[in-house]
Amino acid sequence: MALQDVVTREYTINLHKRLHGVHFKKRAPKAVKEIKKFATLHMGTTDVRLDPKLNVQLWKRGVQGVENRLRLRISRKRNDEEDAKEKLFAFVEPVIVPTTKGLQTVVVDEDEA
Repeated sequence: MALQDVVTREYTINLHKRLHGVHFKKRAPKAVKEIKKFATLHMGTTDVRLDPKLNVQLWKRGVQGVENRLRLRISRKRNDEEDAKEKLFAFVEPVIVPTTKGLQTVVVDEDEA
């Protein structure tokens, strides 16, 4: 698989272990940073963009009430801007699921997304 491929995958990220020991007032901002780090690792791009719906999902229970696990859809897309440093960027959006139990990483077809 080449890095040039445009691909979409769904992941379940365990924020509980990534936010262990973090001060209450810094939990949601740290969660945003950890999601960006996760997307960079799995998609291989330093340009990571978050959907505003994901921000709402993270902050809906306040700065300290971040959910333990989140289901994320991460898409690697082509960057159409002329002055872009990279050809690809990662776009992260939430997936609303009743429970995250037993969910594996899934490659999503582009026509479904």
